[in-house]
Amino acid sequence: MRIEVSVRQRTEKDGVIVPLKIMWFDGRSWDIQRVVDTCRSPDMSFTGIRYTVLINGVEKYLYRSNGIWYVNAFEN
Repeated sequence: MRIEVSVRQRTEKDGVIVPLKIMWFDGRSWDIQRVVDTCRSPDMSFTGIRYTVLINGVEKYLYRSNGIWYVNAFEN
């Protein structure tokens, strides 16, 4: 299930978007310690760009498609 989230982001001079913090709809938030990787889906299993991010020492996926940030519920 795709859940839209708010993300604080930074845009680098070269246009690269770097997510900094995820803000959940109920007010909870998580700082992103580091972006480990970014990629597009080779098999169309997701849309947009997938960011592998480190939150509290655990790798999680965060997605951005057409300017909208989302996560998948029940994802490890």
